[in-house]
Amino acid sequence: MAIIRCRRSTAQASATVLGLTASSPASARLAVKSGRADAFFSSQAPLTYFVQQSKGELELAGTGQSNGFDDLYQGAVVPKDGPLRDVLLKAFQKLIAAAVGCLPDGTAFAVLPGDFPFLSGEVWRLVAGCEPSVPLRGGIGATAAGPQELAGALAEARYALASARSTAPDASLLTDVTTLSSVDQLLTGIPTEVRTAYRRTVLGPLLETGSVSSAVLLHTLQTFLACDGSWARTAEALHLHVNTVHYRIQRIEHFSGRDLSRLTDRLDLWTALLCRS
Repeated sequence: MAIIRCRRSTAQASATVLGLTASSPASARLAVKSGRADAFFSSQAPLTYFVQQSKGELELAGTGQSNGFDDLYQGAVVPKDGPLRDVLLKAFQKLIAAAVGCLPDGTAFAVLPGDFPFLSGEVWRLVAGCEPSVPLRGGIGATAAGPQELAGALAEARYALASARSTAPDASLLTDVTTLSSVDQLLTGIPTEVRTAYRRTVLGPLLETGSVSSAVLLHTLQTFLACDGSWARTAEALHLHVNTVHYRIQRIEHFSGRDLSRLTDRLDLWTALLCRS
């Protein structure tokens, strides 16, 4: 289910962009009528038409809520007399969007005042919990100081959305780009295909399936990097003689073309290890 946060803002107001998964209007309308989705968000004119055509099966949860543009109103269609109606009505009473829309890839977005509370609170939990079997994922970009920064904020929100999809493919999750504070978390926003290609390119033969020696070298590499490149600690962790660790690291350097005495090469290999599917 797609959720759009709405609230009026001024041209000078700082804003934050929120990206969410969305379907086409026709598909969304059918999904609500069939019970596969709880609500469909759009501007008031098409929503009114959809309700009229539903023969009493649907109703508007909110009407006349300005979204920051003259004569354009934002609302939601829900099953008639359903429990979600009151929840959405309360949400629309508090959230009046500055701008909402749908990107070419089907991702819905909303521009909100930077000081406005996000859906990570009560509203997000309520809407995500209406249908636990339907994953709802969203991404929040950092606050933009002015209109010239909105494009960057949207890019951040889409990256955070990709991270949410990768981190929780089967569950609802809202990710704020400002919480991606480690390399492992940052990589979650990169497409799986790109991560897989990088891992394969950097680690090469060390990823050969069915090869005992490759598996041993890969495990040695993981342990060596986890031990901050300490020969003694790696030997202790693997229950090996230090000379054996030296030999294995030399083999790893041979296959990978990297020099594990260099920080940049260590970072390349560590990143490749983090790029799991």
